Amino acid sequence: MFQKNIKILLVDDDDSLRDMLSIVLKKEGYDVVSLENAMLALKILKKRSFDLIISDIKMPGISGIKLLSKIKSINNEIPIIMITAYASTNDAVEAMKLGAEDYITKPFNLDELKIIIDKALYKKNIERENVELRLKLSKEDKFEDIIGNSSKILKIYELIDNISKTDSNVLITGESGTGKELIAKAIHSKSLRAAKNFVSINCGALPENLLESELFGHVKGSFTDAYRDKMGLFEQAEQGTIFLDEIAEMSQKMQVKLLRAIQERKIRRVGSNSEKEIDVKIISATNKDLETSMKESEFRPDLFYRLNVIPIKVPPLRERRDDIPLLMQHFLDKINKKFGKNIEGFEKKVIDLYMNYSWPGNVRELENFIERAVALEKNNIIGVENIPTDMIYNVSGGEIDREDLATLLYEGDFDFYRYIDNISKNIILKALSMNNSNIKKTAEMLKLSYRSLRYLISKYKLK
Repeated sequence: MFQKNIKILLVDDDDSLRDMLSIVLKKEGYDVVSLENAMLALKILKKRSFDLIISDIKMPGISGIKLLSKIKSINNEIPIIMITAYASTNDAVEAMKLGAEDYITKPFNLDELKIIIDKALYKKNIERENVELRLKLSKEDKFEDIIGNSSKILKIYELIDNISKTDSNVLITGESGTGKELIAKAIHSKSLRAAKNFVSINCGALPENLLESELFGHVKGSFTDAYRDKMGLFEQAEQGTIFLDEIAEMSQKMQVKLLRAIQERKIRRVGSNSEKEIDVKIISATNKDLETSMKESEFRPDLFYRLNVIPIKVPPLRERRDDIPLLMQHFLDKINKKFGKNIEGFEKKVIDLYMNYSWPGNVRELENFIERAVALEKNNIIGVENIPTDMIYNVSGGEIDREDLATLLYEGDFDFYRYIDNISKNIILKALSMNNSNIKKTAEMLKLSYRSLRYLISKYKLK
C-alpha cells in the first residue's frame, strides 16, 4: 500500500539495518528520517512531528525502553513499534506495558513488518477520525462553539433542541466562563427567529439610567446628550432574541420596568408618552443564586418567575472533565490560526495537568491558558514548561509530584501557604460536590464548624 505524507522516525544503532529499512520504507512511499541514537531522536521530536516511530530496544546510551517512556510522556498518541534482536519476552512485555503499539524480533520478515506498520497507522487513523467526529458532532446543528460530548453537555444539546421550538423565556445559570451566551446564541440559531436579530447586553456593565436607554431607547431631548431619537435593544431584537446577561446586577427600579415590559409586551422609550408593542424572545443569564437574592430582597420574585419559565443550569468545567481534551484541541486549532502557528498537540503531562485542574474560570480560563501556551511555545508540542505555576499548585487536590516540587523549590517559586490553601480548597470543593452544595452536611463531613466552613468558602471564593 502506497502511503502519502506518512512520516516515520527510525531509530537504530545498527547502520546496515537502519539503511536497509529506510530504503524499503521509502519504496513503500513513506517519508523516513533515520537516526542512530535516542538522544538525536528526542532532539528532532521537539522540532518535528511523526506519524510512527520504529525503535530498537537495545541501544547504547539511552535505551529504546527509556526512549519509549520519554516519548509517551510527551505525546501519548504516537504509535511506537519496538525491534529487538534478543527475543526477550521481558523486554517485549515491558515495552508493551509502557505503551508500545507492537514489537518485532530480529531477524524479521519485511512483509511482517509492513503488516505491523499498516495496522498501527490504521489504528491511529481511526482514533483521529473518532476525535474529529466527536468535534463535528458537538458543533453540528448550529450549536455554535459549544464543544463537548459528556453526558451533561449532551443533555444541554437536547434541551436546546426542545427550547428552540418555543417562545418561552429562558434563564441560564452557571459560573462565570461556562459559556452561557454561547447557549443563548445556539437557542436563537435553532429557533424560528434565527433570521432576525440576536442582541445582547451585560446588565451589570451600565448605570441604571444608561441601561434603561439601552434597553428601551430614548427620544431626542429626554436627557443631556440625547441629541436624537435612539432605538433600544428590545426594538432592535423585534421578532428575534434579546439576551440579558448578568440579570442579577439589575437595580430594583430597572427590575420593575423590565417586569412591566415582559408582562405587557410593550416598551416605552425614555422621555416618550407612547408605547410600542414588542415581539421578542427573552433569554437571561446569571452566575448568582437568584433564589438567595430573592430571600435577601435583592431580586424581585415576580420577575424571577417571569424569566425562569425554562431553566438551564450550565455545569462548571470541573464537572465535565471528559470534554477537556476536545476543548483543548478546539482552542489549539483556533489559536494556531490567530497566531499563524502550527502547534500539533500537548505533552501527556500537560493533558494530565489540565484534566486535574479545578478550572475556577471554566472554559474561558481554559482558552486563556492555551492562548498563553501557544504564544510562548517554540516547539511543535506544548510542553509543561509553559504551564502557569498556579496550575501546578492546584492540580490533584493540591498535591505536587516530587519532580515538580523540586523544580519549584529550586527556582524559588514555591509558596508554602498557597500550596496548603489549594489543598484545602480542593478538599472543600470535593466535599461540597458530594453533598450537593449543602454547607451544613459538608461541615459535618469535614468535621468543621458551620461558621469555619462558611469563612473558608468565602476566603477561597467557592460560591
